[in-house]
Amino acid sequence: MTTMTPQPDTPPAPADTPALRTLGERAPEPLIFEKTSPGARCVTLPAPDVEPTPIPADLAGPAPDWPEVGMLEAVRHYTHLSKRNFSIDGEFYPLGSCTMKFNPRINEHAASLPGFTSLHPMQDDADLQGALRLLYETRRYLEAIAGLDEASLQPAAGAHGEYTALKVIRAYYKDRGEPQRTKVLAPENAHGTNPASCAMCGAGVLAVKAPGGYTDVDDLKRLIDAEGPESIMALMITNPNTAGLFDGKIDEIAGIVHDAGAMLYLDGANMNAILGRTRPGDFGADAMHYNTHKTFSTPHGCGGPGAGPIVVREALAPYLPVPQVVERDGVYALDFDRPKSIGKVRSFVGQFGVLVRCWAYLRACGAEGLREVADQAVLSANYLAARLRHRYETPYFDPGARRFCAHEFVTVPARLLSSGVTLLDIAKRMIDYGVHPPTMHWPVRNCLMIEPTETEPLEVLDRFVAVMERIADEIEADPASLARAPADAPVRRLDIVGADRKPRVVHGD
Repeated sequence: MTTMTPQPDTPPAPADTPALRTLGERAPEPLIFEKTSPGARCVTLPAPDVEPTPIPADLAGPAPDWPEVGMLEAVRHYTHLSKRNFSIDGEFYPLGSCTMKFNPRINEHAASLPGFTSLHPMQDDADLQGALRLLYETRRYLEAIAGLDEASLQPAAGAHGEYTALKVIRAYYKDRGEPQRTKVLAPENAHGTNPASCAMCGAGVLAVKAPGGYTDVDDLKRLIDAEGPESIMALMITNPNTAGLFDGKIDEIAGIVHDAGAMLYLDGANMNAILGRTRPGDFGADAMHYNTHKTFSTPHGCGGPGAGPIVVREALAPYLPVPQVVERDGVYALDFDRPKSIGKVRSFVGQFGVLVRCWAYLRACGAEGLREVADQAVLSANYLAARLRHRYETPYFDPGARRFCAHEFVTVPARLLSSGVTLLDIAKRMIDYGVHPPTMHWPVRNCLMIEPTETEPLEVLDRFVAVMERIADEIEADPASLARAPADAPVRRLDIVGADRKPRVVHGD
């Protein structure tokens, strides 16, 4: 990985970068039906050696209107279509809030091994020893990284992990004779899935103020006192948080929650920033989830598949979902004998192929490699923030005040927006330069949340800085020009609201 030393107060001179594209027009790719050339064929099949069987009249319909194109034209058409999609393999994804980093192909190879892909989930444990060993080792690794006692691999995604952990916590309190604990606290800049998960498991949500990006300790105390400590089930917190800040008061926050008899739940979406540097269990977390697609190199996007393992303290372990993968005298098995368990939350043992990728990534990195992941991710983010802050204001990043960011940072480019451009204009212009727009308008309005990850080399980061500076120059010279962006993309500005409410599907006739 490339070592970088940011200079916060005096940004370095821009590095030489490839030529950046200017506003232009790209011809749209025609439909395959529009490329029809009568008589053209991709392949020529030999004459059949059997008599054709007529199709009964009542079954025959009109002949399909297939396009007629040659093989080369068909190949070029679908190759052009494939280039219309952004992908981490082809472009920079500084997404923010949803870590999008390179997935080593060795992980894909491991997940596709016949010994794994040919398994049936209902085989006897004796026939699954290799797979069960992998699952057992994975959960033990995740427990060690979290500094907690027992993990469940069953949840199918991060939000599913939140929901599962909250169900486990509720079962714990019900078993203790405290069913009245049904209220969950969450900072106002929490991930949107946090309150949704609470609602799914029947818990009410109370928002804690987060001025300056940090959880307001006094407001946390006030809410607990106002609602009554005996009604509080948990505080859900992300640390580092969505403002890109590590909350140094997390020990105090954990103490306040625990004094109320409640649990501290860590949303592990930003674990990429603290791997090997600190363990959630050490700063007071009682339960957490991982997003394997963000932290442990599972392909991310398009709705799945995913995995959201949870890890909990010993007191919560009896309530984890069944089955649990266990090891007894060198033999691996699925344990269903857990009378206090909340039951199954996913078919079989979870997303097995995703967990294979997770295991391969963890084994390849090792403890030192995981720490390097966090170090490089945090360094890359601070480097970009330091390079960009003079054109794109960073309200939560201030090196002079020793206020640095974690693996992502937030910019609110107020000066540029004051010229009349919108944040959407900036995001659309980034597409023209081959950069996927980052998260927008969250956790505050008119912000871009930028995350470079640890897998991007210095040259890519410098080119991104050059792109953002070019966009700032364009805004200062002619802000109205950005309303036409993206101009060098297959699709121009869309009526997003209209497309959502009245989708129009175009077909070949």
